[in-house]
Amino acid sequence: MRITSTSCICPVLVCLCFVQRCYGAAHHGSIKVTRNQTRHTEGETEVHHRPKRGWVWNQFFVLEEHMGPDPQYVGKLHSNSDKGDGSVKYILTGEGAGTIFIIDDTTGDIHSTKSLDREQKTHYVLHAQAIDRRTNKPLEPESEFIIKVQDINDNAPKFTDGPYIVTVPEMSEMGTSVLQVTATDADDPTYGNSARVVYSILQGQPYFSVDPKTGVIRTALHNMDREAREHYSVVIQAKDMAGQVGGLSGSTTVNITLTDVNDNPPRFPQKHYQLYVPESAQVGSAVGKIKANDADTGSNADMKYTIINGDGAGVFSISTDKETREGILSLKKPLNYEKKKSYTLNIEGANTHLDFRFSHLGPFKDVTMLKIIVGDVDEPPLFTMPSYLMEVYENAKIGTPVGTVTAQDPDTANSLVRYFIDHNTEEDRYFTIDANTGTIKTAKIFDREETPWYNITVAASEIDNPGLVSHVPVGIRILDVNDNPPELAREYDVVVCENAKPGQVIQTITATDKDNSANGARFHFSLDEGLSLNPNFTLKDNEDNTASILTRRRRYSRTTQDIYYLPILISDGGVPPLSSSSTLTVRVCACERDGRVRTCHAEAFLSSAGLSTGALIAILLCVVILLVFSLAIVVLFITLRRSKKEPLIISEEDVRENVVTYDDEGGGEEDTEAFDITALRNPSAAEELKYRRDVRPEVKPAPRHHPSSSLDSINVQEFIKQRLAEADLDPSVPPYDSLQTYAYEGHRSEAGSISSLDSVTTQSDQDYNYLGDWGPEFKKLAELYGEIESERTT
Repeated sequence: MRITSTSCICPVLVCLCFVQRCYGAAHHGSIKVTRNQTRHTEGETEVHHRPKRGWVWNQFFVLEEHMGPDPQYVGKLHSNSDKGDGSVKYILTGEGAGTIFIIDDTTGDIHSTKSLDREQKTHYVLHAQAIDRRTNKPLEPESEFIIKVQDINDNAPKFTDGPYIVTVPEMSEMGTSVLQVTATDADDPTYGNSARVVYSILQGQPYFSVDPKTGVIRTALHNMDREAREHYSVVIQAKDMAGQVGGLSGSTTVNITLTDVNDNPPRFPQKHYQLYVPESAQVGSAVGKIKANDADTGSNADMKYTIINGDGAGVFSISTDKETREGILSLKKPLNYEKKKSYTLNIEGANTHLDFRFSHLGPFKDVTMLKIIVGDVDEPPLFTMPSYLMEVYENAKIGTPVGTVTAQDPDTANSLVRYFIDHNTEEDRYFTIDANTGTIKTAKIFDREETPWYNITVAASEIDNPGLVSHVPVGIRILDVNDNPPELAREYDVVVCENAKPGQVIQTITATDKDNSANGARFHFSLDEGLSLNPNFTLKDNEDNTASILTRRRRYSRTTQDIYYLPILISDGGVPPLSSSSTLTVRVCACERDGRVRTCHAEAFLSSAGLSTGALIAILLCVVILLVFSLAIVVLFITLRRSKKEPLIISEEDVRENVVTYDDEGGGEEDTEAFDITALRNPSAAEELKYRRDVRPEVKPAPRHHPSSSLDSINVQEFIKQRLAEADLDPSVPPYDSLQTYAYEGHRSEAGSISSLDSVTTQSDQDYNYLGDWGPEFKKLAELYGEIESERTT
């Protein structure tokens, strides 16, 4: 089958189509040899030629964006089997077959019914086949071919990232790269010049230029100055068809801003300045401002001001305001018009961030001269001291002089000064001042222990100008006199243990004195001498402002006396010395061996164990329940014992291999019915024969005779052995085993009785303190023996 196309519209395209189709046919190997004939007009003879090869092309071309009224002709399919009689039917399948592309099934002509867009789809893959119209059988194998959409220049270049905002430093060299712009064209870059873009500048000359091929924007002038012009708007055009006439174009805007560099030195607008400052200006206050202009911005305009010389360098200082870039002139020392009426300062302003590329434009600093005129002001009185410190003794009489303040008029007039106290607080009313001399006196009697310090404010004003007032703080210390006796530092809870020993320290006490250390730093402790010698306790002065309370005897008893009172006398070392008497309360308590207090109440035995009332009630209830339960068990046991008196022998006829069950316990030594223990108590009691009570003997054994002398001297062990031999030889013994148990306790101990019942009346000096180590179960016993020992010692 041969495929013909008429889409090549120029000789060059015809050649390209021919080469491409030949290459495609050769590449796909779809070559068929057919016989071609040339038809002549009527009357001419038919000339036969040698057969030619029929080329099966594998590619068609169709122009995009076809807007004609008729379908666009794409090409023709022809089979060598087609004789022109309509017996061959052509079928088209694949992408767009029947919708976009239609075929005349008789002639094989292919048409495009829709306008195609190459930018949406570049090609379509279809399949062609020739079949016999009558039999519907294929005449040739199915062939695949491509219909390629041929591009036309229907898309203009576009800048996808525009508009652009970019910066470049000022004073840059010519040709400095600013930005590269790129435009894209949706047309086919492999076909013609439809996608070949050329860049040009429409606006922004002569400051900037653009590379036609790369789109790189560069500076076109030397030393572009930001201070002259800062912003530029550059319009860049991109045109396809290599910039030829008829090409489509697109444009974008590039906003270029020149950034600042430090290329301008600071300059003071004037070389001489004059400033008026009154002498009343406060030290540390700002008295003036000065500024040097800098055309740069940002950090390139940062500046630092300094005073380089002048007679006012020690009186004034200058600092830089970083926001306004101004020099702030401040006062370091007070001004006095009467002493100096003017000052001269040389002030320098210099950039702090230098760019050495532009150092030839410097120097980047400037100097100006400032003259300061001091203004005369009527000043308030001036105190001779910035503050005063005075002292007065407590309990001093009203009107006692405390001190004197002095102020003078600093002006040349030297006016008289009057004094007064600012009564702003209550403390200011405790003192008075002489309006002419400035002498301060007391207005009340002071107590240092109540308030040791007073702060007042004294004011001074000129008599001629009362509106000018100056103030000074005055601190008044109240001095101490020895007017407070010492006393115990706190309430002491003194405890002595019942098992205390003589000379044992039971408490260390200390004292305090409201007076200061000069009137009572040394305390003396002693027992009240007005009382008789205390037989229970004594006091030791430790000579370090503390004293120790010591015991004087061995033991104390709560039952005898549980509280003691000890009067103590304390005196200070002031002039004159003062003293006071205090009474300590000493409680007697029961203690552990390590000195820990267990209880301080004689009747609280159970409470010492830490048991609450609820716990005691619970314990009592448990005891009652146990007693009732035990009583019920005893009653049940007695009832069962009386009701179960059954014979041990179940059957008299056959006593063999019967289990005799004993389900009750014996009654001990007092139960003589369960077992005859007489033999164990006295072996001589076994003289006569004892028959077994659990069996009935058929043959009466011969009586046994033993001399009385041997029975009296027989040992229990020998007696048991003898009974064992008799049991083995006894003819009345049943033919099954029988077990007889004799509980032998052995001889009596030679140690004698260990009972303590006889030791109650014994007088002994034994120390029972070890009973306290046996645990809480023996605490009551330890307390009882401790009280007995205490009474014995007393």
